[in-house]
This record gives sequence, structure tokens and C-alpha cells, in this order.
Amino acid sequence: MSGIAVRRGFADTSGGQIHYATCGNGKPVLFLHQTPRSWDEYSEVLPIVGKKYHAIAMDTIGFGDSYRPETRCSIESYACGVIDFLDAMSIDRTSIVGHHTGGVIALEVAASFPQRIERLILSSTPFLDAEERERRKSRPPIDEVHVRDDGSHLTELWQRRMPFYPANRPDLLRRFIIDALRTAERVEEGHQAVSKYRMEEKATLIQTPTLVLAGTEDPFSYPHAKNLGRAIKGAQVAELPGGMVPMVDQMPERFAGAVLDFLSAVTETENAGTGSASSS
Repeated sequence: MSGIAVRRGFADTSGGQIHYATCGNGKPVLFLHQTPRSWDEYSEVLPIVGKKYHAIAMDTIGFGDSYRPETRCSIESYACGVIDFLDAMSIDRTSIVGHHTGGVIALEVAASFPQRIERLILSSTPFLDAEERERRKSRPPIDEVHVRDDGSHLTELWQRRMPFYPANRPDLLRRFIIDALRTAERVEEGHQAVSKYRMEEKATLIQTPTLVLAGTEDPFSYPHAKNLGRAIKGAQVAELPGGMVPMVDQMPERFAGAVLDFLSAVTETENAGTGSASSS
């Protein structure tokens, strides 16, 4: 699409190997995917962002081709996996973009390791306070289906996700199914980690410039966008009309454009402030 090559590799960490894809040069921008996806969610986004930045999409530990931890993961342990990856890649500071579960992980990284994050973009990220956590206790599994010999569980998973995907885009559902199958019996683990995370406490700790990016047709996150924006000091809230659960690969050009616009606007504002200070 862009002529910029996407290259893939593995980073060696103390926990195991973390798989990633990378594209471009310049300041790093790290992308974190939703449950139960992989870096593939950003495969069309990387070449666009890579024209200006060093765009990197990693497989969260437990997903894709990254290592599987022996114990069940929390948002905090996912975030530590991100820091291990940055250390292995010799990246001191990065902007970070997270979608759905990836957004919750990104928030935890920014809250607990603020010195490592320059910019924060939370895409279709749910906001979980005490009330929302209590509500989720009675919510049935999202992607967990009972495996059946005739393979009908695959149809069940497809049909369960289909209402939240754009019509006439079976390619997006196929990519989702492939990633879901790779996580096997741990397919629900990311959702469960989100449901236990005390997000309202960590959101108040965010100091980095933040964009809350909301897809208007995503019933799981769009209703929370304004509350999430209010919880993070100085956060901007922007909408992508028509964006559904797979917003990243549903509309990669528009998504990448929103990311680039925010990163450029923040940089211009900071440069203007520096210029004013220098001339005074």
C-alpha cells in the first residue's frame, strides 16, 4: 500500500520471546492490540504511520506469537511485558497507542511508568469504575466457546462477533477468528483482566498528553469515552464516525490519520511553547 516494508522479529526478554512487527524510522510509536488479536490488527496502519515515525506493533504476552506466561495475566503483568519489550528493544521513551484491551494496558503503562511514555492514545477503550466492574461480574464470556467435534463452535464464535463488525467484511472476521484460535483456552483472559482492573484510580495518575479516540458504533467503549476523557487530566476526546469494534483494521487510513494528527498537534504546541519561552 505504501511501499514501506513491514519487518517482523522477536525480542528476547526475561519472561520469553515477544513477537513484533516494525516499519519506518524516527521517534517510536508502539501499538497494542485488543483481545484476542495480535499485531495483525495494525498491519495496514504501520506503513502509514511508518512514513513519519518508527511504528511498532507487538503481540501482547499470551497472544499471537509472543510467549505464554505460566500464570494468568493481569493488566499490570501485561504492562510489565510492554516494559520488558521496550527494554529489549533499547527504547527509553515512546508514544503508545492501545485499542480496547490494548488501551487499558497502555493506560497502566502510562500511569505506572510515566518516564517511558511521551504520548498516549486510547482507542475504543472502556472506562471501568467500581460500578462497571460490578456489572461485568454477571456478563457472560465474550469469545469463549465450547469446542465441538463438528467445528460448529467456529460458526458460533463468528456469529457472536458478527453484529459488532461491518457488513460485507468477512475478511475482518476471518482475521479475528485466526487470532482467537491461536490463544486457545486463554481466549477470555484479556477480557477478564480488564474486568478486574481498577482503572479509575490509575487514570488520575496520567500526566502525559492523551487522546481518547472513540468509534461511534462501538457499544462496548463509545458510551465510556467522555467519562474516560474527564478522568484523565487535560485529555482530548475525538470521534471516528462509523468506527466499530474492529475500528483499527476497519478504517486504517482514518485511524492512522487521527493518530498522526494528534502526535503532530502536540509536537507543534510544545514547540510553540518552547519558542515563546526562548524569546521572552
